Amino acid sequence: MLTVRNLSKVYPPDNQVLSQVSFQVDQGEFIAVIGSSGSGKTTLLRCISHQEKWTSGQLIYNSNDISKPGPWERFKLGKDFAFLEEKPALNRNKSAVKNVMMGRVFQAPLRVITGMTSRDEHVDSMDYLEKVGLLDKGDKKVGQLSGGEQQRVAIAKALILGPKVLVADEPVSGLDPKSTEYILQDLKSLCKDRNMSVIATLHKVELAERFATRIWGVAEGRIVLDIPARSLTMREKKLIFGEV
Repeated sequence: MLTVRNLSKVYPPDNQVLSQVSFQVDQGEFIAVIGSSGSGKTTLLRCISHQEKWTSGQLIYNSNDISKPGPWERFKLGKDFAFLEEKPALNRNKSAVKNVMMGRVFQAPLRVITGMTSRDEHVDSMDYLEKVGLLDKGDKKVGQLSGGEQQRVAIAKALILGPKVLVADEPVSGLDPKSTEYILQDLKSLCKDRNMSVIATLHKVELAERFATRIWGVAEGRIVLDIPARSLTMREKKLIFGEV
């Protein structure tokens, strides 16, 4: 599905953040990315999702080279790839359902921006809120929701265009255990029920071991560990984090 070959990222003048990263992602995988602060995790995710350009390397998606996408390729990537930031870009003064509808701005910008959305679009957005357990919060302003609920609104917003790959940077950072459990279970279910691939940075090893199907350990801009998800050994943790 997605193949990356020798991906490198250098910030001028000579700060190499990613170095010769290669991997393959298959449909339905939930990949947890773990590593120390500054290891290159977030930059890797931003490059995979085309939020940021890379210095060298090749990205192949469904047998098509998307290393240097043109306008049409970028349009298709905007539908197939969704990026969920650590702090979701939501309008706190608008309702949850209107925030979800904003996910369609790429598809129907004029209608979404002017608020002239159809009843079908409203119902569709409510359906996505229901998928993340927030059907009863659709009319509430996002600013009135808890941090976990806001993150779930952001997930619904990311999903509304039907992406094949969801890239999430610390989707549960700062959330309480109950919200963390709900969101990671949501992501796991998306992989199973919709055959979506999820690549997410997680701040706790235990979460990666419990919810993911695959674990990438990142250190000094490289993937130093790539294994099916399970409990990590002390040697593996040391490989990723140094002394533990």
